[in-house]
Amino acid sequence: MKKSSRELLASYIDALYPIIYINHFDFKVIDEMIADIVEDRKILEYQNGLGAVDFENKSLKQECDLSGFLHIVKDDGYGSAILLVLKDVHDELKKPEIIALLKYIAERNMYNEDYNTCVFIVSSKLCIPDELEDLVTVFDMPLPELSEIKELMEDFIQDLQITVPENVVGEIAVSFKGLNEFQIRQILNLAYQDGGCLDFDDKQLILGQKEQLIKKAGLLEMIPVKESVEDIGGLENLKEWLYKKEVIFNQLDRAMKYGVDIPKGIMIVGMPGCGKSLAAKAAAKLFEIPLVRLDIGRLLGKYVGESEHNMRRALKLAEAISPCVLWIDEIEKAFSGVGESGGGSDVTTRLFGQFLTWMQEKENTVFIVSTANDISKIPPEFLRKGRFDELFYVDFPGVEERKQIIEIHLKKRNKWNKDLDVISLAKKTEGYNGADLEAIVKDAVENCFIEGKEQLSTEDLIEAQKNIKSISVTLDRRIKEIKESIKDIDLKPASNPENRHATRPGAKKSVAISKEIGISTGSRVATLLNNFMLN
Repeated sequence: MKKSSRELLASYIDALYPIIYINHFDFKVIDEMIADIVEDRKILEYQNGLGAVDFENKSLKQECDLSGFLHIVKDDGYGSAILLVLKDVHDELKKPEIIALLKYIAERNMYNEDYNTCVFIVSSKLCIPDELEDLVTVFDMPLPELSEIKELMEDFIQDLQITVPENVVGEIAVSFKGLNEFQIRQILNLAYQDGGCLDFDDKQLILGQKEQLIKKAGLLEMIPVKESVEDIGGLENLKEWLYKKEVIFNQLDRAMKYGVDIPKGIMIVGMPGCGKSLAAKAAAKLFEIPLVRLDIGRLLGKYVGESEHNMRRALKLAEAISPCVLWIDEIEKAFSGVGESGGGSDVTTRLFGQFLTWMQEKENTVFIVSTANDISKIPPEFLRKGRFDELFYVDFPGVEERKQIIEIHLKKRNKWNKDLDVISLAKKTEGYNGADLEAIVKDAVENCFIEGKEQLSTEDLIEAQKNIKSISVTLDRRIKEIKESIKDIDLKPASNPENRHATRPGAKKSVAISKEIGISTGSRVATLLNNFMLN
């Protein structure tokens, strides 16, 4: 049975762990935990910059530095059981005299039966000198579980005597996941001050708090999202898949209670400029969760172990702001050099290993979207089942998809009109990707403005097309290499030529049933409706 945080911390003290390091910013929460588990010990507290303070009322007892404090208390453990609480002393731990005094206390606590002193180092920054590494145990303060968050919310609701529907509590509690108790209470207070109640709109307050976490850490990048699934031309299979996952993400609390596995993510491979990045943004918009980009270049540090530490922090941060979409663009470049020998490649290989382990073991609501052009540069273990829910392949758009893409860009610029022969342009642009088609529309609109034309014509679009070469021509060799790399890999096509318009879950199924009903007997109709309800 899994121990609670308090039980685990108490067991560390009982097992004579000499130095326990708690990396946490909220000292009040830590004080309450220590007071709750320590009954027969005298607690002596030191605060950096102040000196010895009373643990209960925080009044200053004696001005001194850490060295002076440790000299005073180092032998108190012979008379009675002592607990030393040292706060924000991370910078002091580098000093040889402090290291020596802490080793003196720790070794006596381990090897002398008449001595009983446990040291707690409580700091918002983790800094452990090599000399103390074997004596220090790092205690991670876990973030509140979903049940604990709901309990916090229910206490808050009861104290204020307000009424909040159960489904609102459940959905907001899921959004709170990743925040600590202090942050949750702050947002609850702010939400109540703003509107005098709690409702679904308060998710935006939570998102704002999570944006602050990202900005302060500087390891991930929050991407503002305007694009929607409707802005994607073609890619019907991919859009259909995203629509299904939308149902889960928009009812996460209910889905988890029902037993639905939380979606892990997707990998989108294929031709450049064909909507892979757009799909990542559209997914975040559809799921109504933040989009954050992981840039491996940001994580690379100049010191040994710094890059790995940054990766751990970045992944922890992604968990803290979940539910979210974690986007890794052109992942083959992000982890280039994996498996090769050499300084930089060794670091990249270790980062890749960290990321793989996290992907496999994560139990949070971080939805990963990885995009890649050349899959041959990605280690095969990254593509095995269990890492992602689905692997999609994006090819150059077909005629109907090109028509959709051109229309999307015309409407975006308010230049769509029924007289435009978009289909003729679509037929002329075989081998063009979405970016090429956007460039055609952009150039045509720009030329019309310069020439003072009121209306955009088909001829303007055709003329602009003549001046823009497709990517399949300009990067012919590269495109062939990409196609060769995916040939032997089982990837689901993102496009479905037989069905040009993706629909939300249930819509396409009901249409299919209607068609079958038209040619079925009464018993066949009953069977079809039965299957529909079961599925």
